[in-house]
Amino acid sequence: MSLKERVEHALKVEIAPALMLDGAGIEVLEVTGGVASVRLSGACAGCPATIMTVITSLEDELRKKVPEVEILEAVP
Repeated sequence: MSLKERVEHALKVEIAPALMLDGAGIEVLEVTGGVASVRLSGACAGCPATIMTVITSLEDELRKKVPEVEILEAVP
């Protein structure tokens, strides 16, 4: 499994399935140099405060599952 696939699996299956229940989604765009770039969609996409809260909590859990990722960043 590639690093991007591992990040996608960790986020979508192990860490953030509850996001899907709220009508939100997460798309992994790129993983390079220890940075995973993701795009949030749905309910979470329009609120900067929500984005920071979601990213911060997801980032902590992602580091535990995929230690090669140091930073999780949300991009528009």
